[in-house]
Amino acid sequence: MSTASALAPRRGPRPTTTPETPHQQVDQIAPEELQEKLWRRMAGLDHVRTGASVISLPETRALHLDPEHALGPRSAFVRDSTEFAHLHGPFDGSLHALLTEADAAELVEKGWGELHPIVHEGRHPPTLVMIYGPRDEEELETVWKLVRRSYAYASGQIL
Repeated sequence: MSTASALAPRRGPRPTTTPETPHQQVDQIAPEELQEKLWRRMAGLDHVRTGASVISLPETRALHLDPEHALGPRSAFVRDSTEFAHLHGPFDGSLHALLTEADAAELVEKGWGELHPIVHEGRHPPTLVMIYGPRDEEELETVWKLVRRSYAYASGQIL
């Protein structure tokens, strides 16, 4: 991230997550009201349609960029789709998103998330991350900043 938008370190220990797919957060779950607040913001992004994820569980809500606005590189999307982020169900509250390699590395370093297990398996570039669910309003703002970075990457605004 640019110096002006650098992430502050996340407070406290990282949550527990599953080491394989489905990749889920199992503790420090985001309160449902924060999950819904985040989803309303996500669903309101320009040129985005909401729907099922092409890779996640049925209760997952995904963001798909309209094809004419999906100007980012292939590594900004999951599979051969225009999906660039999805929010897991209320039992989890985390989300997966695609970020530039530099943004993904900063996210991991500052404790806001981790690389997806398929990255460790060599099946995806190090752009697919889990962003931990927000525990409070302050964290919601950071998570929202990360979603907007994913959106910018997918729409070709940052590379």
